[in-house]
Amino acid sequence: MAEEVRDASLTVPLAMFHSYLINGTLGLLILLTFLFAVPSVPLALAHHSGYPFLYVFSTALPTTATNILSALILTLYIASSIAFNASTARQTFAFARDGGLPFSPWLSRVHPHLHIPANAVWASCTLSVLLNLLNLGSTSAFNAILSLQLVALMFTYILSISCVLARRLKGPEHLPHARWSLGRYGVAVNVLSIVYACFAFFWCFWPMTAQVDAESFNWAPVIFCVVLVTCLGMYFGGARKGYRSPVAMVDDGFLAERRIEGFGPVKAE
Repeated sequence: MAEEVRDASLTVPLAMFHSYLINGTLGLLILLTFLFAVPSVPLALAHHSGYPFLYVFSTALPTTATNILSALILTLYIASSIAFNASTARQTFAFARDGGLPFSPWLSRVHPHLHIPANAVWASCTLSVLLNLLNLGSTSAFNAILSLQLVALMFTYILSISCVLARRLKGPEHLPHARWSLGRYGVAVNVLSIVYACFAFFWCFWPMTAQVDAESFNWAPVIFCVVLVTCLGMYFGGARKGYRSPVAMVDDGFLAERRIEGFGPVKAE
């Protein structure tokens, strides 16, 4: 989505950095307040609604306040879902535009009147609906998909941050110029990020209980291996010949001119 932001090379990293500071601080305060307000963890987990936060709200607040806070959380969930779908659609479009996905010409097509990647939006929304329908047939399958999300996220963090860190240590002159940087502290942040990502990645493969059955088994490792093998097969099967990474299109800090259907020639600012 940075391609749709003005002065993205400066605005995007500043927005990311300050969002972590603000959201992290507020999130910690809300978490501590919530934990101190839980009268009984077993009762909260066994609440008839299935949502422990409703138990905490109902025991600490009157009914009207509980309804208002619940509606506020639901509204935030809806807004977050819209933002997640928009972000996923833009990433799908960008990856398909560079030739990294099946059906890339269709996914990277931009609507001639709306000037948005409509096909990528429809594809991401349809896939989200289908994944949510899994919960109606099998809770275990739905939970496995959710577990895969965290596993894949940590794995991509490990790969991307490790590559950037290796380049910073053994060839920083080959990195594109950064208009905003943490400087020497960035190396420490990268190292801590890799350590945390490896720690989380390891524990994501474990089941939640010692007595494992088909319902409590953590299927994330199986699905992760299937997805990884599929991606490697796609890469060596032909994607590596047609895919052009964004870095390959950087020339002296500027993107080489490209023509994208619906957008026309594209150049970096």
